[in-house]
Amino acid sequence: MKVAVVQFKASTNKEENLKKIVSYISKASSKNATLCAFSEFMMFYTNSSQTSKELESLSEKINGNFISTISQAAKENHIQVVGSFYEKSKSIDRVYDTSFVIDHLGKVISTYRKIHLYDALGFKESDKMIAGSKIAKPVGTSIGKIGMMICYDLRFPEMSRALAVAGSEVLIVPSAWVDGPMKEEHWITINKTRAIENGCYVIAPDQVGNIYCGRSLVVDPYGKILLDMKKKQGIGFVDIDLKKVKEIRKVLPLLKSRRIDAYSTLKS
Repeated sequence: MKVAVVQFKASTNKEENLKKIVSYISKASSKNATLCAFSEFMMFYTNSSQTSKELESLSEKINGNFISTISQAAKENHIQVVGSFYEKSKSIDRVYDTSFVIDHLGKVISTYRKIHLYDALGFKESDKMIAGSKIAKPVGTSIGKIGMMICYDLRFPEMSRALAVAGSEVLIVPSAWVDGPMKEEHWITINKTRAIENGCYVIAPDQVGNIYCGRSLVVDPYGKILLDMKKKQGIGFVDIDLKKVKEIRKVLPLLKSRRIDAYSTLKS
């Protein structure tokens, strides 16, 4: 099955970005992709000067105009869409960083609120966001069972392993990976590692421009990079073959070979 990966530079204007998103969905469908994946913060770029109150005022609920418009585009183009948005929370001046999966009929079939906030390397997402409390169960799509992660989650191997054990054949990771010393190297290494250690595909659409490094990736279950979008805005296409997941997990049975009984003997 063909997946479309969108890499673009989100502006601070939500409506401007939404128009681009709808256009990308149409283009992905015209090329016979069955799923279109977008990056983290696709809704709009929030710069350091934007206050938590300002961010909260622009956020929406899952049934708001942003997701409803994308759902309608998915239905009209008969394509599944994965992406993220700033979701309103009950906390004052804090939002969730939430990813979503919309099916080809325009129905939201899964959401995931980012559990690992990027409070590292000079950034503090918790100043404006609130963390989710649970990992979303893998959900069936045209490209297989997908597990949802967001950006900084990649640095925590426990999460991808839990999703793989729960049945994920593909990990989709909407990201806005901040540029900086060694950051692109970290990005590529971590995406490849998550694919290799779990015997699954990793699809990681990334923001480009502003403060982000781009390099949206698709990695196969053996660690081969099938797509690297470098610094270009646009759409990349990759065919996902679930037979490869089964083959790799058979010859390199990492999930089956785990010694959970022995791991628990290590006392802190």
